Amino acid sequence: MKKKVLVIDVGGTHVKLMISRREKRKFDSGPRLSPRQLIAGIKKAAEGWNYNVISIGFPAPVQNGRIVKNPKHLAKGWIGWNFNKSLGKPTRVMNDAAMQALGSYHGGRMLFLGLGTGLGSALVWEKNVLPLELGDLPYEGGIIEEVLGKPGLALLGKKVWEREALFCIEQLKLSFIADYVMLGGGNAKILNELPGGAELGHNRNAYLGGVRMWETDPRTRQPKWNII
Repeated sequence: MKKKVLVIDVGGTHVKLMISRREKRKFDSGPRLSPRQLIAGIKKAAEGWNYNVISIGFPAPVQNGRIVKNPKHLAKGWIGWNFNKSLGKPTRVMNDAAMQALGSYHGGRMLFLGLGTGLGSALVWEKNVLPLELGDLPYEGGIIEEVLGKPGLALLGKKVWEREALFCIEQLKLSFIADYVMLGGGNAKILNELPGGAELGHNRNAYLGGVRMWETDPRTRQPKWNII
């Protein structure tokens, strides 16, 4: 049976559902969103769509397909949540930045940075996807996502925020020996210029990442991508 994938991107402001790169629905997210509210919202928003498997990009560390830490910008209660059971269909979960990185990848060694509510990050090379938690790196007396995320933009103003963002992008590219940096997230669009070796991605790449989560090697029938 050919897999028809429902891709769900859980963000700090909205939960986006995609059945193709162009067909999208969404509902509100936020600090009060609990697992049960998410499940109810998904079932309601996906009514009328035909799909047989589900991919979820979630804004927290994920290991072996299970959430291992509560997200910073949603309610609690997510650790170990069984989405297969609650959604009633085969479901795979990975970090949201890693899912968008997987969909944005086009070869070489790529560092993904998501400039949104916080700082999403992942490293992709060959058939490997390594989710990162760069947002917790110490920076300017706090952590780096406090500067590069939405609170930093509001506090610093666009001009200073952009200067900090460009500096950090260049330094992180060097640190990870990346061939290029793919920038995602809503705030990446407000950059007036990009440093050398940086590209502007598109939020729709999250859909392709969700589809790729279900790809298999035709020779071995094993998952094509090694999500570390």
